[in-house]
Amino acid sequence: MTGATPAAMSERAELVDSGGGPPPRRRRRRWLAAAVVVVVLVAAGGYVELTNPHGIGFSHPLGIRHHTAAGVQDNNAATSLETVTRRSLSQTTPVDGTLGYAGSYTVLGQVHGTITALPAAGQVIHQGQVLYGVDGKPVVLLYGSTPAYRDLAEGATAADVTGQDVAELNHDLVALGYTDKSGVDSAWDEFSWATKAGVEKLQDHLGVDQTGTLALGDYVFLATAARVTAVTAKLGGPAGGPVLTASATARQVTVNLDASQQSEVTAGDHVTITLPNNQTTGGKVTSVGAVATTPSGSNGSSSTPTITVQITPTDPRATGTLDQAPVQVAITTATVHNVLAVPVNALLALSGGGYAVEVVNGDGTHHLVPVSPGLFDDAAGLVQVTGSGLAAGQHVVVPAS
Repeated sequence: MTGATPAAMSERAELVDSGGGPPPRRRRRRWLAAAVVVVVLVAAGGYVELTNPHGIGFSHPLGIRHHTAAGVQDNNAATSLETVTRRSLSQTTPVDGTLGYAGSYTVLGQVHGTITALPAAGQVIHQGQVLYGVDGKPVVLLYGSTPAYRDLAEGATAADVTGQDVAELNHDLVALGYTDKSGVDSAWDEFSWATKAGVEKLQDHLGVDQTGTLALGDYVFLATAARVTAVTAKLGGPAGGPVLTASATARQVTVNLDASQQSEVTAGDHVTITLPNNQTTGGKVTSVGAVATTPSGSNGSSSTPTITVQITPTDPRATGTLDQAPVQVAITTATVHNVLAVPVNALLALSGGGYAVEVVNGDGTHHLVPVSPGLFDDAAGLVQVTGSGLAAGQHVVVPAS
């Protein structure tokens, strides 16, 4: 009689943390079935047949009280014992990822003129520093989400020139120490006398005429410091149009996840990142894409639809400086604490349904204890089990490795 893998091994029921915490999310784990050693009790033959993913099989008579604690059984099939433990387990989804930097954008020149200075690829430019040069004058980087679109200058009154871009300028001037917060905090979005004074100090730092006015093309608003990834413009070329491409300086791992696995990953899930040097570091899922895309292959054929998952490393310095480097990511999708755990290959699938483990008593006798499987920890090779008569410290039979 041939053993069949029960469907229950690929569709996990809701897992309950025996420590009293809330149950984790339901997960589809269709790949777990292959990891389970299946044991089918054959009523007619009076023995059990055990198979594993490697095709190795062995059997032993039922109803016989074994007196061998471990090793070779009566039929010369090698077995060993493992201890039932009480511990925490985690369920993970392994995926491939790419380590790099967050974001990617193009900086556009906004004035007519000639490019006279350019940064180098890989250079990091911060707030208040020169991004590139036009007609011998510096174009300064300022922080802000609203792009530059006009001259910023003092009006007849402060209320004459207002807006989000003015608020960004005032925040930048305070952050750079060119104006005092007390001079602008009554109305951050107004170009006041304090704003003009701060612009003059910024211009003095840049070595240009202190006019107190920032003309369009003299400054660029970007959300964060710019890490130059490529230079598009050329020295002596026109200043209008694309000048360079850049990214943020924050480290990030990007995963193109099979769209069918979207429900298995949620923002906030913890991950373990295995770097190209085989060192590991932690991280957290920051976003899970909602729109699936189907990338085209090099030969014009399409591949499996994917969604984009973004991951932020917990310790960015541990990831080094590699860009677009392949990494392995294990996403923790569920965790249980203070549960009984046994090796996955200790599970016996009963012919009448359900599961059991073979417990070895202190006197060497064996008996089956019915159990209900819970969360599978692939990395540890363990499974959560609950069952009356099972306790930490007991020994269960497993196939010898």
